Amino acid sequence: MPVFCDQGEALSLIRLQGDVNICSAAELKRMLLAVLARRMDIRVDLGSVTELDVSAVQLLRAAERQAKGAGVGFSYAGQCPQDVALALAAAGFEEFPLPAKPI
Repeated sequence: MPVFCDQGEALSLIRLQGDVNICSAAELKRMLLAVLARRMDIRVDLGSVTELDVSAVQLLRAAERQAKGAGVGFSYAGQCPQDVALALAAAGFEEFPLPAKPI
């Protein structure tokens, strides 16, 4: 299961791991709706994803818009692995956290 949620007193941390794609879209949607209903700040950790397809990106963007419209904080923690970040950037999704540039 690639979607996990750690519930705190003031923050919900959603951790995405492995391939987050159409196969896990229903699970991700349920998790995002449940967290949004709590009206607590949301942080999504992308550090352990190996794939993030367009269905996952659409769900995350919709949740971000809904959260911000409701005055709920929405942010990303960690950084996408470089290959995932490059694929997202190539598809026009530059707003996702990118890996640090090598020194």
